[in-house]
Amino acid sequence: MDMSFSVSESAQKVVDEARRSEADPDTLGLWIEVVGASGESYTYDVYFQETKHASLDDLVIRDGDTPIVIPNNSIDALSGAKLDLDDEGGLVIVNPNSPSVAPKVDLDFGPEALTNELALRVSAVLADEINPSIAAHGGRADLVGVVEDTAYVVMGGGCQGCGLAAVTLSQGITVAIREAVPEIKQVVDVTDHASGSNPFYQEAKK
Repeated sequence: MDMSFSVSESAQKVVDEARRSEADPDTLGLWIEVVGASGESYTYDVYFQETKHASLDDLVIRDGDTPIVIPNNSIDALSGAKLDLDDEGGLVIVNPNSPSVAPKVDLDFGPEALTNELALRVSAVLADEINPSIAAHGGRADLVGVVEDTAYVVMGGGCQGCGLAAVTLSQGITVAIREAVPEIKQVVDVTDHASGSNPFYQEAKK
């Protein structure tokens, strides 16, 4: 397996420029962390944090002004990946890897997966924070179950057939769940996005 992670020159310039707008920029690195999966793609959390928090097991890349930090638990999933720019100049992670759990997930977790302490806390986050914000788009997100440190979520309504569902999950649901319930390390979207009722966005899905 290729254990490298590369950053294009153009992406490095964008990261360096963004870091300069942060407080104490010289102390910061860009952290790229795998936080879950949506269909056949990983979802990520990308954020600035002081490099002193990097452990010896983390991968630290110092090719530009801003160090890039890959947490140890994300190294395998990001092996051979590249931070680059898309056609609109936004940062994008080009990753040859795909999660093995998402397409094969068994939804028959048993009743305890919805009644254990972590499941109840995740359900509360969905009910109190997530669903009110996506209800305006005709969608909702429900917990399928929590097994060990992984929460399995299904999206319904307008979200189900939406090609933007992966972005919605990554930027909103995943981050909200992991912040409120730090014991959750992964959030997996088990929705069949191909069978939703929003054909306009189905056409836009990559």
